[in-house]
Amino acid sequence: MSVTVNDVERVASLARLTFTPQEKETLVDELNTILLYMEDLNTVDTTSVEPLEQVIPSGTVLRPDEPRASIARDEALRNAPSKNERFFKVPKVIGDR
Repeated sequence: MSVTVNDVERVASLARLTFTPQEKETLVDELNTILLYMEDLNTVDTTSVEPLEQVIPSGTVLRPDEPRASIARDEALRNAPSKNERFFKVPKVIGDR
């Protein structure tokens, strides 16, 4: 199977792209080169290769969740620019100002 200028024009019209005649010829050559590589790949014997769903292992990449003591409220609020007794105070961002 090879790509022709008509194929490039058809796909370009579907994608609403415009190419000069020289660009169309370049695309034909490049796409045909890619197809030749694909034909080479089709000749590789893969009968002993198990099909993959993913190339990389899909195990968790996060560290294990280990419970530990949390920071004390007073320590968390110590450097807050604005606070009341127990909470951080932030500017209102929703509703009327």
